[in-house]
This record gives sequence, structure tokens and C-alpha cells, in this order.
Amino acid sequence: MQRRSFLRGLGLVAAASTVVAPNMVMAAEAPKGPNAFTIDAALKAITGGKAVVASPKVHLKAPEIAENGAVVPVTVEVDSPMTDDDYVKAIHIFATKNSNVRCADVMLTPANGAAMFATRIKLGTSQDVMALVETSKGEFLSASQNVKVTIGGCG
Repeated sequence: MQRRSFLRGLGLVAAASTVVAPNMVMAAEAPKGPNAFTIDAALKAITGGKAVVASPKVHLKAPEIAENGAVVPVTVEVDSPMTDDDYVKAIHIFATKNSNVRCADVMLTPANGAAMFATRIKLGTSQDVMALVETSKGEFLSASQNVKVTIGGCG
């Protein structure tokens, strides 16, 4: 008799855990931090809604496969004369799937002599890395490259 009661109780516990467990797994998504941006929101904040044009003048170098997403080297070079009339004002680097997509913002002047920037960024997962370049003429040029990450660097 005690054995049957034990098995009946065990069956009730198993049934209850199958009903409760999915509710716990499907809990609401954790709130994002104050710096969480989507790529569209970040682009709109920088460009003010102006068109972004993919350009062969922007050369983005990043590895196709990054074994460690915590340190992914990225280099951006722009074909620009860097004169007082025609120069690159800013270079922005984005990681499109990170919770904060903005990785780096660099402001330049003609005194820099060359429109070039190199850094290392963190990537949480495989995603596109995008370089956005703002020129003194008010144009926004871009280039992007997909990077496959084997070990994520965020969290």
C-alpha cells in the first residue's frame, strides 16, 4: 500500500513539473540595458535618416572566422584626399547582433592625413560587422563583412 502511494505521488510530481517547467523556460525576455540599440536605430541616430550607400571607397578588414569573439581585429580605410574641402569626418563601427551595436566612433579632421582606423571589438555571436563613414560633404558611405565567431566574446 505504501509503495502505491509513493508511486502515485511520484506521478503527480512528474506531471506538475511538466506543466510548470515550460512556464519557467518561457519567462519574459530579460530587460536590455540602457545602451541597447538596434542597427536601424543606431544608423538613424547618426545619419538623421539620410541614405547610407555601400561604397567601394570604404575598405573594411575583419577576419572571416574569429576563434575568440572577445578580441576581433577590425581595420577601416577610406579612399579620401583628406583636404580641407573633402575629408572623412567620422568612422563608426557596428556589430549588428550585439545588444549595443555601436562598437566605435572616431572623429577625424584633415590634419589626420589619412582616413584610417584600427581597433579590436567584441562579438557575441556570428554576425555582420559594418563600417559607416561620414564625409565632409554630408554623405554616408558603408561597407560590411560577415564574421563567424566560434567562441562568443560577450557575456
